[in-house]
Amino acid sequence: MRLTNARTTNFYYSFLVLRPEKRRAIEAVYAFARRSDDAVDREGGHESAIREIARCREDLVACYPADGRFRAEGRTPNVVQLAAAIERFKIPRRHFEDLLRGLEMDLVRTRYRTFDDLAVYCYHVASTIGLISVEIFGYQNPRTRDYAVKLGQALQLVNILRDLGSDGRRGRVYLPEEDLERFGVSPDGICNGRPDGRFREMMEFEAERARECFREARRALPEEDRRAMLAAEIMAAIYWKLLERVLQRRNNPFAERVRLSRASKMISAVRVFLGLEWYPQAPGV
Repeated sequence: MRLTNARTTNFYYSFLVLRPEKRRAIEAVYAFARRSDDAVDREGGHESAIREIARCREDLVACYPADGRFRAEGRTPNVVQLAAAIERFKIPRRHFEDLLRGLEMDLVRTRYRTFDDLAVYCYHVASTIGLISVEIFGYQNPRTRDYAVKLGQALQLVNILRDLGSDGRRGRVYLPEEDLERFGVSPDGICNGRPDGRFREMMEFEAERARECFREARRALPEEDRRAMLAAEIMAAIYWKLLERVLQRRNNPFAERVRLSRASKMISAVRVFLGLEWYPQAPGV
């Protein structure tokens, strides 16, 4: 799927600000990540997902040829475009490898004992995309990589809260078990769509954790790289608003998936483009 046609996605409005060359590179990365992620989520079964991830890894190997000469024969247009992006922006291979390992985690593990455990998963499936993206966006200060890691974690936590119902129906409960126990919420209640315990308090607790990740990302972003990270900041603004929308339905996260309107996303994008703040300031930000 091309991002430029995916107006309903949260990515579309953030990448509009990129120059065509960078936008094409981001599209290739997105297509690769989406392809492997869909392999895990589709109904084809565990073995089918393993085979598709293996094919993704084969394509990735082709994008990093030992002799430095990519061979396009037999490769899809998306893989050819990905190889071009990797070469043009010198994207480290380890970020893609870590992404695939994160998707493999979904095939063998659907529960996490502590937040530290969950943070490892968030790094693999989300922060890796951030690290790849900043190579394309361009940056001066190495601390911008810390920004990418923390922002990726924030976005993934919002995804987890947004998708609590749909993930639960598939038996996946990503919220840390220690948090569920703290608020007396059972995994079965989430999976069955009938949350128990102090569920509302737990949702606010997890939302505040996500907010703090957003703040930590902002604190990590060097001033000299703020404009270069315009696309990332637009994404952050959209997800910040999405988090607040999720919280408005924290008593019933199992209804229709929470979405933002196109107008709402566009407003967030314009505000960031104009240099306006996208969330209430907190001490130390």
